[in-house]
Amino acid sequence: MTGSTFSHDELVEAFARFERTVDDAARTRDWDPWVDQYTDDVLYIEHAAGTMRGREQVRPWIWQTMETFPGSYMTSFPSRWSVIDAPTGRIICELDNPMRDPGDGTIISATNISIITYAGDGKWKQQEDVYNPLRFVKATIKWCRKAEELGNLPDVAAEWMAKFGGTSGGTR
Repeated sequence: MTGSTFSHDELVEAFARFERTVDDAARTRDWDPWVDQYTDDVLYIEHAAGTMRGREQVRPWIWQTMETFPGSYMTSFPSRWSVIDAPTGRIICELDNPMRDPGDGTIISATNISIITYAGDGKWKQQEDVYNPLRFVKATIKWCRKAEELGNLPDVAAEWMAKFGGTSGGTR
């Protein structure tokens, strides 16, 4: 891989913009600005969903993922830590995926590692998300059981539980 032409400071600012954009998207539930920060020909590698090429492949996936339970109950995607690799123009970070409060203040989440590669002009040319999908399933089941225990399990979550996490209605 050829070296990056971006300075450490430029990458710091670009990643800060990335985080603000993702935070705004999670808050407003408008996923287009998130997608628009990628280049037209972005390579997005998502180990559970596959590889997408181009913003117009990424856009429907992000909307579907974030507007369908359990993604629709994730409230933010803050980075827990990040590493800037200026020679390659990459940021490697651990992103948290906390879910809504099930009713008692409990925070239930799962994390993933993301590797994003900067293209310049505020755009990212590649993102790779690395994680164990079973951790997300386990966190979602935990959230559903807690919400059910508190009498706050929404129908969409009960349907998800019946399909992926075992039956609801008190069965553990």
